[in-house]
Amino acid sequence: MEDYVGAIRKKIGHDRLIFNCAGCIIFDERGRLLLQKRTDCEMWGFLGGAVELGESVAEAAVREVKEESGLDVEITSLYGVYSKYFTEYANGDKAQPIVHLFNAKVIGGKLIDSNEETLELKYFDLKDAPPMFCKQHQDALDDIIAGREYVYR
Repeated sequence: MEDYVGAIRKKIGHDRLIFNCAGCIIFDERGRLLLQKRTDCEMWGFLGGAVELGESVAEAAVREVKEESGLDVEITSLYGVYSKYFTEYANGDKAQPIVHLFNAKVIGGKLIDSNEETLELKYFDLKDAPPMFCKQHQDALDDIIAGREYVYR
């Protein structure tokens, strides 16, 4: 089945659209944050991606983590919603991505080395976290470092 965003893009081209996304904040037992080095920009970000038609945002977050990392996770709470951001992707697509970011714990699976979406996965101490690939993810990281919860922007 063709992905939902791909089907919409065939109809509207590169015009701006509201793009629902979901991702997870995952810490290991040492309190380090798991981040993904993305293949599309070779920069770091949270694990996550687009919500497909028929999915809840929580289901999408769990699926995306599995696809991008090999890990099985369980959502423990909603961390925040990051909605007033605008982006243009390398291929010219424009969007207002709305990211529902969840706290999650690992319940299984095995961390992969890389795949078509992931160049690298690494756990970081918060004080050593790298710059993120976009302002939306950077704001979320800054909120985590500052100890904020239940964020909405």
